[in-house]
Amino acid sequence: MSNAAQTEARKSNHIDIVLNEDVTAKGVTTGFERYFFQHEALPDLDLGEIDTHLTLFGKRLQAPLLISSMTGGAEPARAINLHLAEAAEQLGVAMGVGSQRAAIEAGHLADTYQVRRVAPSLLLFANLGAVQLNYGYGVEQARRAVEMIEADALFLHLNPLQEAVQAEGDRNWRGLLSKIESLANALTVPVIVKEVGNGIGPATARRLVDAGVSAIDIAGAGGTSWSEVEAHRQSDPHRRRIAHTFAGWGTPTALALQQVRAALPAEVPLFASGGIRDGVDVAKAIALGATLVGSAAPLLGPATEHAEAVYQKFYGYLEELRIAMFCAGAGSLAQLRQTPLRRRDNWEVHHHE
Repeated sequence: MSNAAQTEARKSNHIDIVLNEDVTAKGVTTGFERYFFQHEALPDLDLGEIDTHLTLFGKRLQAPLLISSMTGGAEPARAINLHLAEAAEQLGVAMGVGSQRAAIEAGHLADTYQVRRVAPSLLLFANLGAVQLNYGYGVEQARRAVEMIEADALFLHLNPLQEAVQAEGDRNWRGLLSKIESLANALTVPVIVKEVGNGIGPATARRLVDAGVSAIDIAGAGGTSWSEVEAHRQSDPHRRRIAHTFAGWGTPTALALQQVRAALPAEVPLFASGGIRDGVDVAKAIALGATLVGSAAPLLGPATEHAEAVYQKFYGYLEELRIAMFCAGAGSLAQLRQTPLRRRDNWEVHHHE
């Protein structure tokens, strides 16, 4: 089987596993459940006028939501990406496609990522694995990925754990920072570095931004675990056990978000993804410093059906976000960022005997 065919088979396999197996992280949560907003019983607001707009990379968004990178490079991905993009366009939110390596290796797969015909004004992110910079990729391949889908920016994803437990994983990660720096400085579109569900720490985020990266998506632990996904792909029981061992690995999303926000200049956009499951999580993430909040796995099932199913699911997040803002007394995203979150473990309930 050629490299391209192997990659295409792996992409189909990943879709099936995420849809049909329990691949959520085990023994670790996002950490958002530890926080709550002080409820505002008398909000001086009109719910209908809650403002969730923002402008990012020159595009105006209706809400600070991102359909995070999921798929591409396999036949089932074509319809999935079109459904995701159509819903994102209608909602006025951002979207990233899955890793485009499959289409760089086999050009006929490019149309499994191409969504501009249904989403002309979408803030759209191309996507490549950063480790590919150690395996022959460079500025040319990154430009091809961006041009292939007429993207506004490029995600470079970091997935060392997934590569370490994957049978065919790419394990040489030496010297990548300088290559990321060269790429970020050569491209005309912003480069955003993202993890895939284990988190990015503050020192690494700082080094990346110093190297010219425009934004960071911390993609913390508590949602889909890619070591769990890879465990389900393993035929070798020894390798499968090793992959399962890392189901609880990583920094919880809420903690990674706070650490990285504190480490970066205020003007650097920060994306939060990893286990975001509703609009209250979105509100908490923004209060902790996120610019955009991404969700992936919960939208994959609806995306196998039609755009309307994706729209309804993600519109629910938006409604929940607006209600959370209303009940926290925040009329805009700027006000939400100034709204303090309280920790559940910082108070005690005294029961009457």
